[in-house]
Amino acid sequence: MITRYTPGDIGAIWSQEQKFKRFLKIEALLCEALEKQKKIPKGVSKSFSKVKISTAKIKKIEDKTHHDIVAFLKHISGQIGKNAQYLHRGLTSSDLLDTTLAWQIKDATVIILKSLDEVLSEVKRKALKYKNTLCMARTHGVHAEIYSFGLKFLYLYEDLKEERRILAESLKYSACGKISGAVGTFAYFEPKIEEYICRKIGINNAAVSTQVVSRERIAYYLFILSLVGSTLERFATEIRHLHRNEVGEVKEPFYKGQKGSSAMPHKQNPIICERICGLARILRANSLAASENINLWHERDISHSSAERIILPDSTIALVYMLRKFKEVIANLKVIPEQMLKNIELNRGIIYSQKILIALMDKGLSRMQAYDIVQGIALRVINENSSFKEKAFLDSKLKKLLPRKELEKIFNPYTYLSNIDKIYKRVGIS
Repeated sequence: MITRYTPGDIGAIWSQEQKFKRFLKIEALLCEALEKQKKIPKGVSKSFSKVKISTAKIKKIEDKTHHDIVAFLKHISGQIGKNAQYLHRGLTSSDLLDTTLAWQIKDATVIILKSLDEVLSEVKRKALKYKNTLCMARTHGVHAEIYSFGLKFLYLYEDLKEERRILAESLKYSACGKISGAVGTFAYFEPKIEEYICRKIGINNAAVSTQVVSRERIAYYLFILSLVGSTLERFATEIRHLHRNEVGEVKEPFYKGQKGSSAMPHKQNPIICERICGLARILRANSLAASENINLWHERDISHSSAERIILPDSTIALVYMLRKFKEVIANLKVIPEQMLKNIELNRGIIYSQKILIALMDKGLSRMQAYDIVQGIALRVINENSSFKEKAFLDSKLKKLLPRKELEKIFNPYTYLSNIDKIYKRVGIS
C-alpha cells in the first residue's frame, strides 16, 4: 500500500524486517522443539537470539539466488556458525511463508478489530443521539416515508457488529500455519512439532496441508475484509448523497485551513467518504484475486504468491485506514435536523398516502378501492403543486369515511416512530 494510506502500526506488521524476524522465530522454535525431543543438541535454539536481521543484505543475496528464503537462510547461517547444520531441518519454504502469513494475519486482525470497535462505539453514540430526529427515508432516491435519522446509524451498527463477530471467528480458519515439510507429509518430524510451533506464536495449525495451506482460508479472510469495506462504503455513499447542496442534511467535516478545490474557493466536498468508496473497490478486487488463488496445480505452485504479497498487506492496511477515517467522519459529522424537516415538507404531504390507504382499508374498503382513491388525490397534488393534506380534507370520499380528527392524527409525523424503541431493543441498544 502507498504511504499515503498506511497507518504506522498496521504497516509495520507487513514490513520486510518484520517478516524476516518472524522467519527467524519459527526457525528457532523448530530447533527448540527438536531439542526437547533430543534430536539435536541443547542450546542450538538460543544461538538464534544473536542474529541481526539486515533486509539490505538479504536483498543483495536474493539478487543472486532469486529465492528469498534461501537468501534469508544464507544470511543467518553465517551468524549462528556451526549450529547452521540444524537450520531449516525438514522444512520447506512454505513452512516459513504460510506460518508467517497466518501470524501476520492474526496480528493485523487485532488492529482491525480495535479500529472497528472504535467505529462501533461512535456509530452507537450517533444512533442514540438521533433516535427521535425526523428525516425523510428514500427508496430509489425518491421520498418514501418519515424515518428516524438514528435508525440509519442503528442499521449500520448492526451490520458492523455482525461483521466484527465473523472476522474475529474467522481467525480459527484463516490464521492457520503449517510446519509439515516439502509436500505436507511430515516426512522428517512428527506433527506435534507443527502443533508446538503454531501454539507458541498463537495461531492454529492446519489438520492437513500440501506444500501450502489451502488458499480457501485466505480467500475467506479477504472476502470478510471486503465485506466490512463495502459496509463502510454504503454509509459513506449515504453521507455523500445527504451532503449535496440540493439535500443539505449532513456535512462531512471541513477543517480550518482546509481547501476544497484549487479552482473554486467555495467548495466543501465529501472527500473522505469518496476516498472510502474508492478503497472499498480495492478490497473487493483483492478478494477476487484471492479467490483466483485457490486453484493451484497438484500439491502447489506459486501462482498465488506474487498476488498475496500485494493483496494481503494492502487489504489489511486499507481497511484500517478506512476504519479510522470513517470514525473521524462519524465523530465530526455535521447534522442539520432543521434541513431534514424542510425536506420532509418538500413533498407537500404525499408521503402520508400509505397511512390513509390503511385507514380506508380499516373502514372496510378493499385494498385496490382504497389505493385508487388515495392515488387519485396524490396525483392531483403532484400535477397541481398543491397540498396533500388540504386535498385530503376536501375530498368527498374521505370525508364520508374518515372524520377530521382521524385525518389529523394521520398527518402526525411522529407516529412513524412509534416502534423505534422496540427496534433499538432488538439490537441491544437503549
